[in-house]
Parts: sequence; structure tokens; C-alpha cells
Amino acid sequence: MKQELKQQIEKLKAKGATYADARWYPREESNWLVMLDGNLKDLNSSWESGVGVRVLYKGAWGFSASSETGNLENVFEKAFDNARIAAERVTFPVRLAEKDAITAQFDSPNKIDPFDVPLDEKVASLKRIDDRLNQKGVARHMSWFNFTRKQIIFIDSEGSEIEKNIIEVFPYIRVMGVDTDGAMQSLKYAPPRLGPTRGYETIDEELFYEQADRLVRDLNQLLVAPLCPKDTRSVILLPGIMYLQTHETIGHALELDRILGYELSFAGGSFVRLEDFGKLRYGSPKLTARADATEPNSPGSFGYDDDGVPAQNNLLIDKGILVGAITGRQMVEEANAKAHRRIFEGSSGANRATAFYRVPIERMTNINIDPGDDGTLEDIVSKTEKGVILDGDKSWSIGSNREQFHFATDIGWEVVDGEVKGMVRNATYKGNTVEFYNSLSAVGDKRTWEVKFVNNCGKGAPNQIMQLGHGVPVCRFDNVTVGE
Repeated sequence: MKQELKQQIEKLKAKGATYADARWYPREESNWLVMLDGNLKDLNSSWESGVGVRVLYKGAWGFSASSETGNLENVFEKAFDNARIAAERVTFPVRLAEKDAITAQFDSPNKIDPFDVPLDEKVASLKRIDDRLNQKGVARHMSWFNFTRKQIIFIDSEGSEIEKNIIEVFPYIRVMGVDTDGAMQSLKYAPPRLGPTRGYETIDEELFYEQADRLVRDLNQLLVAPLCPKDTRSVILLPGIMYLQTHETIGHALELDRILGYELSFAGGSFVRLEDFGKLRYGSPKLTARADATEPNSPGSFGYDDDGVPAQNNLLIDKGILVGAITGRQMVEEANAKAHRRIFEGSSGANRATAFYRVPIERMTNINIDPGDDGTLEDIVSKTEKGVILDGDKSWSIGSNREQFHFATDIGWEVVDGEVKGMVRNATYKGNTVEFYNSLSAVGDKRTWEVKFVNNCGKGAPNQIMQLGHGVPVCRFDNVTVGE
């Protein structure tokens, strides 16, 4: 199969293609188990295989994909025909940033392949975890496991040949109850990636039992807690909401195709302009953010992107100043040309597709916030005069250009004169992105830093769902509107 892919690429080069690549998925499979109120509600498995082909001809892309690999020539010919037709209307010819030819293999670090674990064992484990949630005050409870495994072979006309074998495990629990106003409240837990691996061994039942008991205790307090105050104060974001803040207002805002306007028809644009790089004070000097696809235990680490570019630790915001973006080979060249200066030296290795039948686009890797030197959560609380601690991603609303936001959180705790005074419910906060990050006044140290995963990030038209992670510490922001 590999040899045939190479032969077909050579044929396209002979026809005048300036670049071609093929992504062959020998297999991609997923497994979902969902337990609701002690009953197995869903048990789904899927499997697919196929090849996707990109061709660059006279500055225009052509793409074709098929699950029928018996006649590869048809797939390659279709991609070339699509590029040839598109070339007749191209207005801004595509150029690709240079890269090295690479022969490599990437295997995600796993000790136990979840697809090797018998189904009855997985169901029994999920049932034990879910049963632990069935306690006083809990109206409904849910638990689920999601497992994915895929093999990807990448071959291009520049001499690269890369194999990737990636396994991911996403466990999750949730409890729900009815508060004193008759509204449903919900708390959830997804374990952070604490160890160096990301296989079935990351499902620690004892940890889930502990967190289940904590969720139930917190839920019963939340159901009778007073409403969040409506005023302006400091907000202390725990990783369970800080990851989403980072995702929506740094990650998506700094995807270069958004900045260039390519997502306007679906997921929106970005307030960031090309002239902002190197100049815009995105946040206070305490803010340093990076796209780090080298974090070993996170689903945003994949070895090599779908352009064949190695994963990188790419600085985005340096002590508050915007310095980088989430980029692939095409967009960096277009951005440099449109800016009439060299903003980007090359691709940051962030062009990815969710499946063989989708084209690669700029996607977040692991968008992380560097830990600071302001100590633990307790240290930050002790230096907060009037604030609220917030955790959990209940709901969110984001401006079309990521310029403003409104988040509702699962849970909150009021802080007065350096002390936690009690729990509050229906806690919300809002702000303008740049103003908000410039109010960043405290960043917790490494002890507060956690890798939170995202398994449902959507982007593109047609929509592509992608997995990634966020390593974030506890952060405090001042003069924030809450409770509205």
C-alpha cells in the first residue's frame, strides 16, 4: 500500500503537481460506554479506514478521499482534477512554507491498550464508578468511558514518510440535583492527566471513588447555597474553568486561518490583526501562553501534524505580548505576504484533520499557560480582599471574533478579606478579552497546574471534531463583572 501511494504521488508530479500528499488510515476506531443512573444506556463502537489525497497545482488545492482503496488511481486522479479546476479561479496562489523531509514514527505513550481490555471488564469498572455516585441528594448520575485508537500513514511528494499510532482515553462522571429554586444543578469530574501515559491505565477507580464522594458533598451544599453576588470583584479561576477560558479566548483567537478570515462562515474570526504580532499587549506581564504539542500525556500531542511538520512548543504570548500564532505551512506564507513582512519563520506544526476524509486546517495543540510564582490557591486567596473562586464549565458565550465572553460556572465560593466564606450557585463572569487578561494579577505555581483535556472541539465547514489539552494553573483576575 505504501509503495502504491508513492507511485501515485509520482504520477501527479509528472502531470505538473507542485505538491501532493496522502494520509492513509489503515484503521480508526472508537468505543463509547455510557452509564445513566446505574443502567448501561449506550454502548457504541465504530471503525473506519480510508485514504485522503491533497494535490497542489498552479497555486490551487485539490482534495479527494475514499474508503475504497482498491483503486487508488481514481482517488488521486479526482484530487488532481479538483486542483486543475480550482486553478482556473485562484486569486491568491497557495505557497507552502519549507520543511524537512522526515521519515519517522510516533506512538502515543500507553501502557494498556483499552481495546485489548475485555468489554465486560470495562462495563464492570464503569458500573462500580457510577454506583458510587448514587448517594443522598443526587437526582441523576452519569458516567462514561470514551476510547479512541487510530493509525495514520503520511506520505508526501517532498520525501516524508510518517506513521502515527495514537490511543486516547476520556473518562468522565457527573451528578445532578434540584436546588431550592427548583432548578437543576450539575457537577462533573474529568481527571487531569497526572502521569506520563494516556492509555487505559489512566482510569484509576480509587481516584474516581474519592472524586465521586467529593462531588456529592459539593452538590448537596450547592443545592442550598445562596446565589452568586452581582457586582465587580476579583475572580479566581481554577483549572476546571481556566482551561475553557484559555481555549476560547487564546486558542481559537490565535488560529491563523481565523485571523486571515477563513472561518468567518462557520466558527467566526479573530480580533487579532497581522499588525498586532510583536506589539499587542494581550495580557499583563504575568501571562505567558504557548502551544505545546510536546506535552507527552495530552491528546493535543501527536508527534507530527498532517503537513508532516514535527510537533513543537511554540510561544504565543510572552509576558503579556503577542508573539506567535497556531499555524500550518500554507497560512504562514499567506500571512507574511499580506503583512509585507516576515512575521512567521515557518509552520508551528498545527495543521490537522479529524479524519481521512477531511482536509487539514489549523487546529489547537495543547494551549497552555505557564505556571507563575504566586504560590498555591490558598496563597492567592489569602491576598484577595473581595473575590469569588470559580470552577467548572457550565455554559459559555463567545463573541464572533473572540473579543468578548460570558461564562457560567458549575460552582463558586465567595472570598472576603482573604478567607473563603462559603459556596455560591449560578456563578457567572464576563469581560472583554484583552482587558480581562490585562487584569491578570496572580498566577499559581506548578502545584496548581493541571492538564485538562478537550475531546469535542469543533471547527471548520464541514465540522471537524478534534481532541486536545490545556495545561493551566490557578489564575486571579481583578475588577471582573460577576453574577450577570
